[in-house]
Amino acid sequence: MLDQALESLKTYEWGVEPKAVQSIQDAVVASHGDAAARKKLESTLAEVLGTDLPRAAKDTVCRALKTIGTAHSVPALAKLLHDEELSHMARHALEANDSPEAVKALVGAIDKAPKKIKIGIISSLGARGVGVPVAPLAKALSDKDADISTAGALALGAIGSADAVKALGSAKVTDTNKIAVCDAMLQCAENMLAHGKKSGAKAIYGTVLKIGPTEAAKIAADLGIKASA
Repeated sequence: MLDQALESLKTYEWGVEPKAVQSIQDAVVASHGDAAARKKLESTLAEVLGTDLPRAAKDTVCRALKTIGTAHSVPALAKLLHDEELSHMARHALEANDSPEAVKALVGAIDKAPKKIKIGIISSLGARGVGVPVAPLAKALSDKDADISTAGALALGAIGSADAVKALGSAKVTDTNKIAVCDAMLQCAENMLAHGKKSGAKAIYGTVLKIGPTEAAKIAADLGIKASA
């Protein structure tokens, strides 16, 4: 059944021959709880990503690897990170992949990525959170491009670690990034407050209150300070 589905993918286009997609989805479900079967399926799917399958087919394979991917499929997905058509699904598959290799692949793709793809990769690192190094996101935060700087700030806010807070606190705040920086700081402070770290949260709220890019940010910071008392 899987062999037939893979054969059908060679000519697959969206909305045509949906049985091929369903067969792959069924294979993913069937492999649950069977480590050997899942490993074999992942290996097979990673291998076909390197062939000349049409875009729709590779998109389907990336979606499957988002569910079952391990370090084994990282190299195949990493090769798609700079592909304008496939980068989106490849990075989402790596974002969901809990191996350190997936983080390394995402980080390694940042510098040479076109702007739109770079912002997406930075966002995926922020969404992943755990095990993500702060340095490349701090570098993005300091970028002269406002959109990249904003993406870096929001990713650091999503991570919310002590190192992320430090990077945000030492950032050069400009007219183009201060709203994003404050939003990220507020996110970090709320996370700290939720974990009982009132003094740390209060300090961050105080910083946001001083920067005060918007009335909403000032109100949020003021409420945060009161909640941290």
